[in-house]
Amino acid sequence: MPERQVRAGWYRPRSKAYWGMLLTSGLFLAGCLLNNPYPPGDALSNTYYSSFGESPKHLDPVRSYSSNEYVYLGIVYEPPFQYHYLKRPYELVPLTATAVPEPIYLDDKGIPLAKTADRSAAKKIVYRIRIKPGIRFQKHPCFSRDAAGNYRYHHLTEEDLIDVNSPTDLAVTGEDTRELVANDYVYQMKRMAHPSLECPIFQTMAQVVEGMSAFAKELSQDLKEIRQKRAEEAGAGYNREKDEQDNPIDLKLDERDLAGVRVVDRYTYEVTLTRPYPQLLLWMTLPFFAPMPPEAEGFYRQPLLRQRNIDLQHWPVGTGPYRFEEYASNQRIVLLKNEHFNHETYPTAGAPGDRAAGLLADAGKPLPLIDRIIFTCEKEDIPRWVKFLQGYYDASGIPKSSFDKSISFDKGQADITAELKDKDIQFSTAVDPTIFYNGFNMLDPVVGGYTEKKRKLRQAISIIWNSEDFIQIFRNGRGVPAMSPLAPGIFGYRSPTTPEGINPQIYNWDVKKNRAVRKSVEEAKQLLAEAGYPGGIGEDGPLVLYYDTMSVGPDAMSYLTWLRKQFRKIDVQLQIRATDYRQFQEKMDNGAAQLFSWGWHADYPDPENFLFLLYGPNRKARGKDGKGGGENAANYESEEFDRLFRELETMVNGPERQKVIDKAVAVVRQDAPWVFHFHPVSFGLRHSWLRNSKPMTIGSTKLKYIRIDAGERAGRREEWNQPQWQWPAAILGLLLVGSLPAILSARRRAQTL
Repeated sequence: MPERQVRAGWYRPRSKAYWGMLLTSGLFLAGCLLNNPYPPGDALSNTYYSSFGESPKHLDPVRSYSSNEYVYLGIVYEPPFQYHYLKRPYELVPLTATAVPEPIYLDDKGIPLAKTADRSAAKKIVYRIRIKPGIRFQKHPCFSRDAAGNYRYHHLTEEDLIDVNSPTDLAVTGEDTRELVANDYVYQMKRMAHPSLECPIFQTMAQVVEGMSAFAKELSQDLKEIRQKRAEEAGAGYNREKDEQDNPIDLKLDERDLAGVRVVDRYTYEVTLTRPYPQLLLWMTLPFFAPMPPEAEGFYRQPLLRQRNIDLQHWPVGTGPYRFEEYASNQRIVLLKNEHFNHETYPTAGAPGDRAAGLLADAGKPLPLIDRIIFTCEKEDIPRWVKFLQGYYDASGIPKSSFDKSISFDKGQADITAELKDKDIQFSTAVDPTIFYNGFNMLDPVVGGYTEKKRKLRQAISIIWNSEDFIQIFRNGRGVPAMSPLAPGIFGYRSPTTPEGINPQIYNWDVKKNRAVRKSVEEAKQLLAEAGYPGGIGEDGPLVLYYDTMSVGPDAMSYLTWLRKQFRKIDVQLQIRATDYRQFQEKMDNGAAQLFSWGWHADYPDPENFLFLLYGPNRKARGKDGKGGGENAANYESEEFDRLFRELETMVNGPERQKVIDKAVAVVRQDAPWVFHFHPVSFGLRHSWLRNSKPMTIGSTKLKYIRIDAGERAGRREEWNQPQWQWPAAILGLLLVGSLPAILSARRRAQTL
């Protein structure tokens, strides 16, 4: 009996240790074997899986101007026009509009000019846009009404918002929507002028849309008066920011008139310009021109919602193919198919080769082809890449750390490695309509200015800022050296494969090799000497230049070390001034930087969208005249260039416009306010089950055309993620062996009791 008690006593504590160890081991095994990040029931769902590294900041279409935001806005909102998904070069086509309108030219009495009349005599240009009847907004609580016809959710209380963290937590039905009308587009264009919204393209529109500037001044004055009255009534200690958070100011845009934007009838509106500006229709492919229902602003104006981050910055309201279902900024973003989307089908024609590539297999089918899109937050490249290889993400870029294991080159042509081909992964490349450039602040006393010596200084630096070496060392060959501000694929761009396409200030044409060759370091030194710095020494001593950068981290340090070496080749010292983005922005706004780097991706496929970055009135530095804040980060000003820019801005593509573009580019090459650095080449990978995928470098509507073969994906995932027993079993064995001394020791202690 005593022996029995002792053994029982030892057995109980042994059970805890034993079962605890067993549980830990079991959890370890499960972690090794069950790595699917999605619920088992999702295996065959019609879902597209992707990722994001940084949450979108602005999902209000009047404020957003970033590619990581357009991924979402391009499939939630619908401006009147878009680009044909398959045709190249890009073709402007209607989206919600019935057609792409022709401009109507009016004389000084508002009478349309005859088709044979001289259009230069026009005083106004009108675009009349008619939208398709029957388009409906996604279901949303902002539209919900009670039996009496009153808005159900526009006066919410704390009690109403218990357990409400998003608009989707409020009860809505399929009837909580309404038809899209012309006023929704007009209302959005009025929002561009709202002083509190800070629309990035307001200045551009104010220069061409009749009455836009005056409308903005009217709104600013009214806003100022309202604020002043509130402050006077509140007295000392007034906190304007808190007051406007709790009681937002409504400028009642829907009750105001904007001269150049008006409703004609329920489905028609007009935009009137004060001068020719063909690019307006291209601008109207962007979310800035998407419809905004006034009900949405009324709903989101409620302070209790704003306190919960339930606003237009996080929860858009559109007519597009998808609507937001879930938004957890550091976890995931989920979009569902818009149940009311019924006005678009897959294209029935494309570019040569599209049919053979299978890109027309879904011709004529209703869009979208995917029911759900899930974006998962992935801060690091390696986990994102591994999940792609496992089949848990449908498409991927190529992280730098995995490039050599993924891409091989044969006679300069890139291709994926055999390992990726074995997985039937598809590979595509595309030269992006993007320019990365290194800028000189033309207001700076050392590198700025327009004398011949200053030009030669900038040209010398441009020669040694070697784009070819940079592309090979830091981008794995993924880039094309830039010869001008214009990107490939944009009208006016000239290929550097011919002498006419090279920048003659920086390159020579090698007749024997039949290609451009960057000028030598010796030629750069000669230019530097002619600029007044022989051997890098000027009247005041050695030439020291300052490079402002936001770059941090090991990769950035490697680049900065390389950059200093380039400058040392011509005996110039380069000092690095690293800072955070906010301080960098302040320096740029104040014109305090000397050398810097920046980039630009095409908003639309027109040379004006690149050349305006060097247009004098668009300078970034704010001066005493109050002007500034534009995208001309170099603060470049040239009367000749500005004249040519204004001329080409109003022209249609053709030989005459090409001549003007060539002249403008020649002026900029000579003045050298930029080092024309490179155009990036995108390498994209996708799994074989992802159909209808075609590189789309302009526009952000691609996801509505994509189709998923969920059955193939489920099979591949199962094949690629089979349980690997050998390693977990070996580690479990080691755990058991390692725990044996502890078990024996516990047993001996128990036996002595």
